[in-house]
Amino acid sequence: METQQALADLLASSPQVEAATVFGYHNERLGSVGISGSVTAAVRAGRALLEGGRDVRGEGEATQVHASLAGGDVFVVTKRGGGPAILAVTAERQPPGLLFHDLKRCLAAIAGEEE
Repeated sequence: METQQALADLLASSPQVEAATVFGYHNERLGSVGISGSVTAAVRAGRALLEGGRDVRGEGEATQVHASLAGGDVFVVTKRGGGPAILAVTAERQPPGLLFHDLKRCLAAIAGEEE
């Protein structure tokens, strides 16, 4: 599925998602929707969250990160072993389990994988 269509489907099925961007392993922007500021800054922040999660744990790689901020939450998901990642911005206090599931489904749709 095309990235922009997958992101549109994500926003339609997950109304708590206010904005999202998909980016590649080398931080190239693959698509975005609703990002009001710099997409490049959002991509850098997403990559930093994934790398920071790995650094804190000290082993393996982070495949999902949830950051709660004063004005809302940020979720980042990628697959083990690399590949594209997705960053989503939501309102405050969203249930992480549901958001992580929706973001993984979006990435799977982009990759053309079956659920």
